[in-house]
Amino acid sequence: MESFRSQGFTAAAYVIASILFILSLGGLSSQESAKRSVWYGIVGMAIAVFATVFGPGSINHILFIPLFALGGFVGLVVARRVGMTEMPQLVAAMHSLVGLAAVFISIGTHIEVHGLTGAELVIHQVEIFLGAFIGAVTFTGSVVAFGKLAGKIDGKALQLPGRHALNVAMLAVCALLLVMYLVGGGLWTVLLMILIAFVIGAHLVMAIGGADMPVVVSMLNSYSGWAAAATGFMLGNNMLIVVGALVGSSGAILSYIMCRAMNRNFISVILGGFGGASGPAMEITGEQVAIDTEGVAAALNDADSVIIIPGYGMAVAQAQQSVSELTRKLRAKGKNVRFAIHPVAGRLPGHMNVLLAEARVPYDIVMEMDEINEDFPSTDVAIVIGSNDIVNPAAQEDPNSPIAGMPVLELSLIHI
Repeated sequence: MESFRSQGFTAAAYVIASILFILSLGGLSSQESAKRSVWYGIVGMAIAVFATVFGPGSINHILFIPLFALGGFVGLVVARRVGMTEMPQLVAAMHSLVGLAAVFISIGTHIEVHGLTGAELVIHQVEIFLGAFIGAVTFTGSVVAFGKLAGKIDGKALQLPGRHALNVAMLAVCALLLVMYLVGGGLWTVLLMILIAFVIGAHLVMAIGGADMPVVVSMLNSYSGWAAAATGFMLGNNMLIVVGALVGSSGAILSYIMCRAMNRNFISVILGGFGGASGPAMEITGEQVAIDTEGVAAALNDADSVIIIPGYGMAVAQAQQSVSELTRKLRAKGKNVRFAIHPVAGRLPGHMNVLLAEARVPYDIVMEMDEINEDFPSTDVAIVIGSNDIVNPAAQEDPNSPIAGMPVLELSLIHI
């Protein structure tokens, strides 16, 4: 009876946690509900962890609780020290830890597996192999993404001769190792596959230019989710399967949306097949007209409508508070001030929205690209702050530009 109650308690807790996770993901679709949604996720994860630790199953609490507390303390210290401009590389680093955990769990599950035969054994071996493969690709891919975002690795795309053939060859070897593992190859086949997967993950991300890192981080988020789901299958933990599937699918959907926003091919993202121009860029013509601070002030005083376009440069300069103060002063004078947010502004989806919310910019004047692009012709002044790529007309005019085909904020249609 006690076992039944314990299993019933765990199942109920998992259902509640799953509902909270779904509410959390759904609420992140708007800035107004984002804070509440984060708390849904926190509470859901707390319930899931509690149910897993104290539910049915063999857990060494004497060992687990101190390690859990230590990990939580380290995470808290790191999170407090990381600034908003460093958040993208922190996210990449967290993805790498999920992938590495999946690799270790796969190895441990192989060592401890016993008593399985026939189809049940084959299914479990496939879970082990796939979990280790996805985890290894996620680990090294995330490490390289972290390096590029942090400026520790050159942001240029690494274009090795025959890189696609190399990737296919490595995948073929991994598939062969899977067959060998299923027919009794032993742990060495898994370890060799992990080494090859490490190379695949690093090579895939190295082949992508730094400008495309927002999509890469989103895709690695999806990979980490599928790695967690595979871990859930290995451990027989339904909560891990649910959470992993939610993270994996939502990350893939976000990556697809971002690919459309950048005019990139979704499959090319997964295969690391983009990152550079195909020919010489078009010659730049025209004349740059400089303006001083007094000229900017005069233009703003005369303007009735103003659009501010923030980018990663604003984040690096930590200028969001100054921009927010300027916005308050302009609105106090009765001017219509709005912000235009490109889908890939910054180095992480939603990066600019978070910075502006932190500076207490009202949510209702922060507009997405599709909502505001048609308003530029009737706008008096547009201010671009560190976001040259997302307003660059070369994306529409130069087929050899690195950002060719990417939709941009069309402020070139107005006179500034």
